Amino acid sequence: MPSAMNRLRLRFIRGEEIKFISHLDMVRLWQRVFRRSGIEICYSEGYNPHPRLSIAAPLALGVTGSNELMDVYLREPLAETSLICMIRPQMPVGLGIKQVFPIPLDVPTLQSQIRFAEYEAKVSIDEENSLEGRVESLLDCQCLPWEHLRDTGVKSYDLRLLINSVWIDSVVDGVAGIGMRLQCDSNGAGRPEQVIKALGLDAPLSIHRSRIILHP
Repeated sequence: MPSAMNRLRLRFIRGEEIKFISHLDMVRLWQRVFRRSGIEICYSEGYNPHPRLSIAAPLALGVTGSNELMDVYLREPLAETSLICMIRPQMPVGLGIKQVFPIPLDVPTLQSQIRFAEYEAKVSIDEENSLEGRVESLLDCQCLPWEHLRDTGVKSYDLRLLINSVWIDSVVDGVAGIGMRLQCDSNGAGRPEQVIKALGLDAPLSIHRSRIILHP
């Protein structure tokens, strides 16, 4: 590794315009942004080297995010303000940069630091009081057996263990904003659409991730 290598963490926005691109395509998009900006990214060693760029907790298709995180290793030191000025002209509509800050090289990987993710789901409702009761009942549950179909088969688990908290953000014209903090680590990751289903509500109109919470 070059002695001048430095590690930067970016806080960025994934907006409506790019919410349907896959995680792999998002990684490729960021690689193009850096390449077109003339910024050299470090590569891993080995037979098949790849750019040292990692995005925290991949978002599902159709989900937006306002405080997404990414770590990138650069071959040469670069001031945070300079990096922002260089990459902004190369960023497509829907991708925004909010903050860049340095991270020591010996800090654990970004993915290993994640503990929770906070979301807001917009859902159609009939009665506000009924919604409050549904949220209270869900949080009062000691166990919530759940099954999720994956490519490898059906996975069974306790959804309640992945739910840290749920709350009602707003109710306007029959549309409620339901906030939730869900576990997101190596032991499991809660999915907001499953929480909405567990509340007995119709599929969400939209899902937005507002925050990723790291281990202190």
